[in-house]
Amino acid sequence: MMPFPKLHDLYAARVVLVTVMLTWAVLTGLDFVVSGLFSEIDDIGQGDYGFFSALTYTLYSVPRRAYTMFPTAAVIGTLMGLGQLAATSELTALRALGLSRKRLSVSVAVPLLLLTVVMILNGETLAPWAQRSADGMKAAAKSSDLIVAQYSGLWAREGDTFLNARTGQERSEGGRQWLELADVRLFEFDDEGRLVSVANAATAEHGDDGWLLRDVRRVWFEERAVTETEVDEEKWASQLDSAALATAGNLWRPRYQRAADLRRGIEYRERNGLDASEYEEHYWGRWFYPFNVLALCLAAIPFAFGSLRSGGLGRRLFIGVVFALGFWLLQNQFVRLAGVYQFDFRLAYLMPPVVMLLISFLLFRRRSG
Repeated sequence: MMPFPKLHDLYAARVVLVTVMLTWAVLTGLDFVVSGLFSEIDDIGQGDYGFFSALTYTLYSVPRRAYTMFPTAAVIGTLMGLGQLAATSELTALRALGLSRKRLSVSVAVPLLLLTVVMILNGETLAPWAQRSADGMKAAAKSSDLIVAQYSGLWAREGDTFLNARTGQERSEGGRQWLELADVRLFEFDDEGRLVSVANAATAEHGDDGWLLRDVRRVWFEERAVTETEVDEEKWASQLDSAALATAGNLWRPRYQRAADLRRGIEYRERNGLDASEYEEHYWGRWFYPFNVLALCLAAIPFAFGSLRSGGLGRRLFIGVVFALGFWLLQNQFVRLAGVYQFDFRLAYLMPPVVMLLISFLLFRRRSG
């Protein structure tokens, strides 16, 4: 059992925490400007989407960007913090006071664990809500015929017909890409504003000649009667902008959803014989997020006892970037292979951090000898 934290434990933890926070702020800021604000320039001028709207959209995406950048910031910040202690001989002094390598690892891991918990809560609450709000605002600004509601899904207008879809996704097969909406309702009105019919369709698929509705049940409201019809397929010759709907479809992309929503998406697709690999990829990525952060940072600690002792800031930064990029490239390859060869995503997410920790453990023992 680890004894109660002493002053030197708190000092090492504070140095690492400060460098991680500074690195995190810089990386998130760069991502905000380069991948966020600059990428929105091409959309400015479409409909009512102006510079202020683009800035607002990018600001709403900050919680998601912070969540994404934290693992990289954690490993770079840890290397820079420990490298700073090693370069100024403070690490040697701390070890002389009784701070062993194992205890140093715990001192570094505890504040990172607390930040990771905060990011997990952010990834399940604030980040999805903010991204959904941003995408809804952007879709509504670019097209006056689109409204995105948090609980009722997507609303769009085509003449006297109003469309509501609860979910949707962009699909591709054989080089062909299309937009597919699910749980669709169409409300048709006449010129005087009276409701003519209400149609419920399982899916609506957009093609070159309009929309194809499947499993359609339509209720007709006549002057003195109400009738109901059911058909397997029905064409809807609409000019509704599928590109705008696809933009609003960002709300349904798995990477922007909570773990609970991803789980429900997996269960729904498995029940209906649909491909759930994309949902499984992001679902297990959420579960392995804290493990990845701690594995990366613990695997980086042995470098502080060797090559970083005489290295400058540039060298520590370079090693941190290469270390983080190497890990994410390795893990992304395993995840892609899992999707292609249909093996368990949990294994794909587990193998890279385990490899990193084994290499780190060997380096740790070698430098402890």
